Formats: sequence, structure tokens, C-alpha cells
Amino acid sequence: MAKAFTTALTHESGEARERAEKRLERWRNVLSGMADGSLTVGSRTPVKGFPAWVTPEVVRGGFATGAAAAGGPALPHEQDAARRTGVAGGRRSLFLHYLTDAGLTELYALLDSGEYDIAVPEEGALLTVAWLLRAGDRAGALEILDAIGPFADRLRFLPRPGVPLGDASLVHRETVGQVRKRIEDKPTNKAVAAMNEALVVWNPFADELLEHWLETVQDGRVFAVLPDGWGERGAELLARYRRLARTHTLCGKHRNPKENLAILRSSLETLFVGKGVSGLLQHAVDSMVARRGRPGSPEHAALRARQAADGARPAHHTLAQIVMARLAEARQDSGAPSIDPFVAPVTEEESRRTGVEAGAVLPGWLHDTVKNALRAPVPTLIERGIVPSAEVLAELTPQLVAATTASSYPDPALRRLMAAQYTAFRNRRSLLLLNLESQVRMEELPWVAAVQRYRRTDGTGEREAHAVLVQLGELALQGFPGTVLPNPLLSELGALTRRAGLRVPFVEELAADIFMGTFSTKYLRAAQLAADVLEGTLYERYYGIDYAAVRALEGGRQTSDAFDALCRTRAGNLAGRSWVAANGKVIEQAQILTTHNLAALVHPVGVSPSPGWDDLARRAFGVTCRLVRQVHGNPRPLGTVKDAAYAWRQAVFFLALCGLKEQVAVIAWMQDELDRQPPHTAARLDPVLAGLRHVLAGGSLDDGTAPGARRFTGWAPGGHWLIKAA
Repeated sequence: MAKAFTTALTHESGEARERAEKRLERWRNVLSGMADGSLTVGSRTPVKGFPAWVTPEVVRGGFATGAAAAGGPALPHEQDAARRTGVAGGRRSLFLHYLTDAGLTELYALLDSGEYDIAVPEEGALLTVAWLLRAGDRAGALEILDAIGPFADRLRFLPRPGVPLGDASLVHRETVGQVRKRIEDKPTNKAVAAMNEALVVWNPFADELLEHWLETVQDGRVFAVLPDGWGERGAELLARYRRLARTHTLCGKHRNPKENLAILRSSLETLFVGKGVSGLLQHAVDSMVARRGRPGSPEHAALRARQAADGARPAHHTLAQIVMARLAEARQDSGAPSIDPFVAPVTEEESRRTGVEAGAVLPGWLHDTVKNALRAPVPTLIERGIVPSAEVLAELTPQLVAATTASSYPDPALRRLMAAQYTAFRNRRSLLLLNLESQVRMEELPWVAAVQRYRRTDGTGEREAHAVLVQLGELALQGFPGTVLPNPLLSELGALTRRAGLRVPFVEELAADIFMGTFSTKYLRAAQLAADVLEGTLYERYYGIDYAAVRALEGGRQTSDAFDALCRTRAGNLAGRSWVAANGKVIEQAQILTTHNLAALVHPVGVSPSPGWDDLARRAFGVTCRLVRQVHGNPRPLGTVKDAAYAWRQAVFFLALCGLKEQVAVIAWMQDELDRQPPHTAARLDPVLAGLRHVLAGGSLDDGTAPGARRFTGWAPGGHWLIKAA
């Protein structure tokens, strides 16, 4: 809230100040709702009077503001619908209109054409009612109306206008419209524009002034002689200066009295008002000639030609305008099958229109911005660097999962509707939840629940979901082997496993500052599933786990006291530690025991990356080295240390799935790779690699037989040893 307040007061951009004002207002609503009891932080129904299915407006950290995402003033498409249909009286009147014959006919047409969009889940409710009524299911439609009717005056249940999407297997990171807006919002680089003005306008004018004063030189002295017509030519130069100064205002060096150009110009001006020339004139002329040669000399001409060429290059802002005009011709609410037309060199027609030379090549930043609109298979986007992280992959996954989830609906109209509904639901922001409460599931929405019985049950949908599940798991591991699976991606994988008919206990990464001190039972199930994959392996021995004992643990209906106790025991002495650090150590032990979902991907999902587990181990170790390099000189290194420990844990997991011969080869490669690192990185990771070699040879890291070896975890008591190691 304080950051938003500062931005609202001080930011140079009016749009940024306006956005900050809105953020500030939302945080005011959070605090006032907490104070008056209308908000219950930590509950899955945080807003008093709203059932769980209502999408709340959520700010950073998972706090509900008290408003509904589908609430607020009427949007343009609602206002347009009211004008078209002649409906007055607000949202409820419009809602009732779409339950008449005329309104339902319009909804039927939308169902068949697919020309709609659903931004928040509620906007699909009336379309679902229409589909059920057309299918003859009045009871199902009435169930939905009973649930949503009381909110018809406050929430919008009408879809937005849209265009049907094409191949559902293709995804995009940003729409063409979003890319266009990003280019439009990029501020002009005034420093570059001022430099170009100096090169193209003021440097040539300075040369003309210098030549004019050189006409007066005799025996090396300036203003020793005055050739015929010299004064008239000087007056013309000053008049032209005034015109240039009015037109070209970016570069101000010509007004700086200490600059040579200003000295030459002001000396000329003083002559015309009857005063002597500046005492600095002689020095200015001599220094300019000494530095660049006389105007017209070969060296001076070559320099000015290079500068003129640099200054004549089209400004990035001008090229950006050309790209925005190209993007304006494409569909704005989707990605593009190819970005080549948008980033091609400047055409002849564009050159005539803008003055930019035909064939001019676009700068790299425009390429990098536009490529985010490419609509292509996920592997292609990863290969081209458009998906640079597992977090970005998680952002794209709903587009892919939506079609798979909806494929079990035989009716094409309902299939399109449920795909759009899924995408909208996945855009719903997660709430901060306490007491092991779970986020609302899509099946809890009344209009989604009402059509569940229309899904196909022949197993086709399950097989498709399993295929996509394996594909996403392999993409995540192969693309980002040193990164833990982010929670949004786990949410998508969980939806796919349920659709595939699998029971897979994917476990989220927990925040140490809101950890309740206990784990839900699925963490125990995940650890026992990991035991099936890892018992007797290098991973079990390196982390000192007894997976046979883990198998024997019992869990309750919601939590497992035995698993909680095991994690606390493994975390060691927590006395004297801050409560956040103590929580972090306990949570990390749960991650180690469960492998934080890696074992689940191997079995029962069945992921098997084509490069091989040894390749993933090498690449995860590469990430570990990169992160440990960043620890050196870092004033706040703890987050980086934690991420490095996660990457190392993944490397050990991948290595544990290799045969002994591969393990020996990979560890030898790791040592060679470490020897190529900076000394401070090698000093920090040498004990870690020594510990892995010791365990591979049959030793233990818990019996004191390898005092120079270390087990690398992200949390350590009394300050992390890795920070102090170099």
C-alpha cells in the first residue's frame, strides 16, 4: 500500500499514477474490510455475503478486497447490449431479457458461432443456461438460475464479443493487441533522440560557424581580417540559428555558454550589437581545428560522414510506429501464426509514408517484443526463448489444458463454451488460505456443475488428458531442469490428472511466513509415492532418508502427525531461530521427502524425457553453478542460496534415476564443470560435490566419516555455511 501511495504521488507517467491510485484504493478496501469484519482473511469465502463460486477481486498476496471481479459499473458490451435490446433498468433487467425468447435466440447464435469471450467465469453462466434450455434440460437451467439469480443486479453473467480461436494445440504468450500496447507504452529515449539531433543538425551548423570564423584568421589569430560580405553571411547564419533553435529543441548543448558552438555563435552576436568578441573565441576555434581538423579536410569529412550516417538512422520510435501499424491489421485478441510480417525490413510504401529508408532493419528490442505474440506449439515457444521459465510455462498452460479438459463434451457448442470457461477460471487469482483450506475448483461453479453429466465416458477424454499431462511434465523438466514446478503449473497438472483418472498427490510450495505448522495428508501420500521410486537409490542415501519407515507412517483424514513429526525431526534443532526460518527448514524437509513432485511425474504419470536423466542432471547442475556464482558479493543472498539448493536437489534426483556407470560419468563431468567456475564458486560447491561422491562410494553424510563433505540444503542454522565458504 505504501509503494502504491508513493507511485501515485511521484511517478512521472500519468498512466502509472492512475494505476497506482487504483491499487491504493483496493488496498484501502482490504484494510477497511478486515477492520469492519466484512472480510475474513484466510477463508475460501472471504467476502461476507458471497458464496465460494463468486470470483473475488484479489490483490497481491491473496487478499480479497471485498469486491467481485464480475461486479462494478456496466462494461461497454453490457451497455451496447442494453442499447440494442432497448432494455433499461440496469443489470438485472438485462439479465431477465436474456431469459426471454428474443434473448435466448441471441445466446443460441453465440453458442453456434463461438463469437464470444469469457474473461471472468461468471460471464459464461447465461450461455450455459441457454445451452441447457436448448438441450431440453429445464431443471438444470433452473438450478443455475436459483444460484445466480440473487446476484443478477450486482454481477455480469453475459459474455463479451469475441472471435473463435483456431487450433487449440497452439498457444501464445501475449495477444497481438497486448504486444501493440506494450510497444505504444514504451517511452521515447530522449537521450538518443537528442544525440541524433546533435549529429544531424547542430554538428553541421557548428562546422559552418567555424568555417565562417576561419575566414578571419591571419597568422593564426582569429578576427584579424574581415573578408568582403563576411558580416552579411554572419547575419544569415544567426537568422538560421534562430530558426533551428525553434524547431530542434531536444539537444541543448548549443545554449551552453561553455560549449564551442555557443562561443562561436555568441561572439558573432556580440559583434552585431557593437561589443567585442568573447575572449574564449580564439581557444574555441583552435581546439575545434585541433580536435577534428579543418572543415572540408579528409579527416574532418570522414568523421562528419560517419556521424551523419549514425544520426540519419531511423529513430526507434519511428520504427515502432511502423510496427504498430502492421500489428493493427492483425486480429488483436489472439496470437499470430507468424511474426515475420511484423518484423520485416521497412517496405517501399512505408518508406514513402514515413521517410524511413526502405530496407531499414528493425532493432532487436522490437523483435523480442513482437515474438511474444507468436501462436505456436509450446515446444516451439520454449525453443525460441519466448517461454524463458517454468513460471511463464505455467501462464500458457491453461490455453493448452482448456481444450483437453473440454474435449470430453461431445457437443461442439458446449465444448467451446467449457474451453473458454476453463481459461477464464484459470485466470482467477488464488486466495490466501489458512487452516489447510483448498482453493475453489471449477466444478464448484453452479453452471459448470450443471453440465457435468453431459461429458463423454468412453475413456477418450482420459487418454487425451494423460497424453497432455505427460507432454507438459516432460516440457517442464526438459525446459527448466533446475527449477521447481511453480504452484500455478501444479494446479494445471492436478486438473489434468483428475481428468485422466489418476490419483496424483501434487504438493504446492508453501510460504514460510503463513505455514500453519502441519501438512495435509497428501504430503504423506506424496512422500510414500516417492518411496516407490527412490527407495535404495542415491537420492535416499544422500539426503539420509529411510523410505521404508516413510511407507509405514500413518495419516489422518486431513493431516498426519507422524509426517509432521518426521519433518521437524529432520529439520534439527529449531530453538533460537526466527519462526520464519524454523518454518522454512521444516517445509524444506517435506520437499526433500516428497521430491517436490518429481517422483510423481515419473510414477504414476510416466514422464520420460527424451534427452535422458543424465542430461537433465548435468543441466540442473549448471543452474546450480550459475546461482552459486550470484551469491558472491550479493548483499541479500539467502533467496539465491535457496534456489541453488533446489536446483541441486533436482540434479541429485535425476542422477538417482541413472545407472551406476552414468552416475560415475556425470559426477566426473560435474567436477570438470566446477573446475571451470570462478574460485569463489568452486570453493562453495567443492564440499557439496565431495558429499555426493562420498555417498556414491557407499558412505554416509551422517556418521562423521567425511568431515569435508556437505549436504546442500537451502536453510541452515546460524547463517548458511555456503555464504561463508569463500
